[in-house]
Amino acid sequence: MSRAALLVLADGRFPAGGHAHSGGAEAAVRAGRVTGAASLEDFCRGRLHTTGLVAAALAAATAAGADPGALDAAADARTPSPALRVAGRRLGRQLTRAARVVWPSGELDALARSFPKGAHQPVVLGVTARAAGLGAADAAYCAAYESVSGPATAVVRLLGLDPFDATGVLARLAPEMDGVVRAAVDAAARTAAEGVDALPAASAPLLEVFAEAHAGREVRLFAT
Repeated sequence: MSRAALLVLADGRFPAGGHAHSGGAEAAVRAGRVTGAASLEDFCRGRLHTTGLVAAALAAATAAGADPGALDAAADARTPSPALRVAGRRLGRQLTRAARVVWPSGELDALARSFPKGAHQPVVLGVTARAAGLGAADAAYCAAYESVSGPATAVVRLLGLDPFDATGVLARLAPEMDGVVRAAVDAAARTAAEGVDALPAASAPLLEVFAEAHAGREVRLFAT
């Protein structure tokens, strides 16, 4: 296992397309629900414990060797918004393209053949972690961190928030990320005996509503 590979995969500069997505932050800013560091922290905390937990568990289960097809179907079932399902697969396709160049792998090649339009991003993340020699917890950490770092970075652009304040939000959420990763890895371990029903299905209905409204807007800075 190469811990340095984890840094490469979690780096925001990894060319997986995440820079084009705000994780719902743009719609939240537009609705007046995120106005500064304090409300950004509340937004990120809610996202971490819902969609972040689900993504982390899916990534961990895939990295642990569970069937990517079954996990992709589970991801679809846990994403009610059509706009978010499309976005998740686009991100998955972009991550697949990047990962196949960086960490060539028969499993990534097979995933690309099975899902020509892209598997859901957390599933691809798990397969990528395997290709990079990483484990289930590593994949879960990447997913959990992405769930909050994306909105934090976006709000710096959207509101001109001080980057120090945005990074402070991420630092304060770090202990909670540890807890989410532990829960995700535990759920992933149970999939061998219980199937995908062992994975969390925490929901964030307002994010789903925001995503559908955002997808219909003609003027937007981020895709989601």
